[in-house]
Amino acid sequence: MIDVVGLVLVAALTALGGLRWLRVSQREHYLPGRATRIAQIWFTRSGVDAAGAGLAALLALVALAPLGGAWAAGLAGAVLGALVPLRLSVRGRTSRLAWTGRMRRLAIGWFLVVVVLGGLLAWLVRPAGAALVAVTVPLTVDLAAWLAGMVEKRMSASFVSRAQQRLARVRPAVVAITGSYGKTSTKGYVAHLLATSRAVVASPASFNNRLGLSRAVNDGLVDGTEVFVAEMGTYGPGEIRELCGLFPPDVAAITTIGEAHLERMGSREVILQAKSEITERARSVVLPVDEPGLAALAERCRAEGKRVVTCSVTGLEADVVVDLAAGTATLPGPDGRVTLDLGDGVAHGVNLAVALGIAVVLDVDPAGLRGRLTGLPRAAHRAEVQRTAAGLVVVDDTYNANPVGARAALEEAAALVGEGSRLVLVTPGMVELGSVQAVRNTTLGRQAAELGAHVVVVGRTNRTALVAGVEQAGGSHDTVDRRDQAIDVATRVAGPEGVILYENDLPDHYP
Repeated sequence: MIDVVGLVLVAALTALGGLRWLRVSQREHYLPGRATRIAQIWFTRSGVDAAGAGLAALLALVALAPLGGAWAAGLAGAVLGALVPLRLSVRGRTSRLAWTGRMRRLAIGWFLVVVVLGGLLAWLVRPAGAALVAVTVPLTVDLAAWLAGMVEKRMSASFVSRAQQRLARVRPAVVAITGSYGKTSTKGYVAHLLATSRAVVASPASFNNRLGLSRAVNDGLVDGTEVFVAEMGTYGPGEIRELCGLFPPDVAAITTIGEAHLERMGSREVILQAKSEITERARSVVLPVDEPGLAALAERCRAEGKRVVTCSVTGLEADVVVDLAAGTATLPGPDGRVTLDLGDGVAHGVNLAVALGIAVVLDVDPAGLRGRLTGLPRAAHRAEVQRTAAGLVVVDDTYNANPVGARAALEEAAALVGEGSRLVLVTPGMVELGSVQAVRNTTLGRQAAELGAHVVVVGRTNRTALVAGVEQAGGSHDTVDRRDQAIDVATRVAGPEGVILYENDLPDHYP
């Protein structure tokens, strides 16, 4: 009887823990390995959680051993496994668990994995050994995500095939854009620049994977569409090659190679390799040659017989040159080089340079671009500037954060600070930067302090590194656990006429 009761209790505790880690997997785009990685972040940022997880694992192992009190140890371990991390909730404040079709299928798959593993432990070792599944939930969720990913790919095959058929029927010029950052902004620039001369459809928001691009084609492409602008993202080699096989690009462009997703890819060389896949099928390529790796790629593409349009924002010799200091862009026209005046609001010149390079490849008359360089769109939550009625300026750069973009947002926000007012940076820091994450966040804290910003650090993920950077530059800071607390502090420090920059916004499944 005790075995039946014990197994029921272990199952209930495992299910409680499972809800939390299933939500994490959903927020991490169902990518295998991410639940375990987030668990590692929690346990390295909190001594209490780390001790709780270690004790839970020890008790579960004791329950496996041929010792007395196996069920007492197993149940105690299962309770701890369901409780830690202590601040990781089931419901969530910023990102609740959504029972979509995909989540239901993942949950069923995870349930089957747990039943099989728990059953084997109970049968082959001893019933109390089933408690081990309660303390390894992130691992089993990741295993289920890997298995479910194969199922999802098969289930979505007809949806993707329908998109391919529509693309083949409409036959627009396909412009594929990738890069470590700047993809979405560049895509918006391209659509804006071409709007008066071509019928353009761009993939919405950050729809940049297999299903997102399929949906963009199925929902947006209509007869008469002349250009389809497709943003393509990747977490590793082979993914962009697959996307280009499904949606072959006529024009391929890379915005930049940086450290975004460095944790997953391992090195800048691997990132360059993965991003370069976008050029393999394209007849024309647009590349910023200020980046040495992309300059070398441009030469290789030329040697392969592709048309290559080069871009520069540092004054190098290139087909398209954007000079933010002078407020000009120079590009080839039908009768020689043409210089255009830039409008306000160009924060990242490389994005505009690549967009102009794409216009060159598509034979857009530069004269028609003059009126399009004002009012360039900003992607949502990417350095959006808002002013309150009282005069407070809020810069929303919360979509994501990378070292280059964060620095640019800081400088842009600092330029908005009036005499006698205050700049406040609110940030949880940058993530997925692998071995350089602490260094880059320390640099961000130091840069903010050097620009006179008061830094409000949100959460614990990068707290130590950010505070160290602020203190290196002799700046001031506050630390809070939640975003709502940060808003109160930032509003008070900035005053009615200050500037608040919100840089990145990690959801609450991060510590």
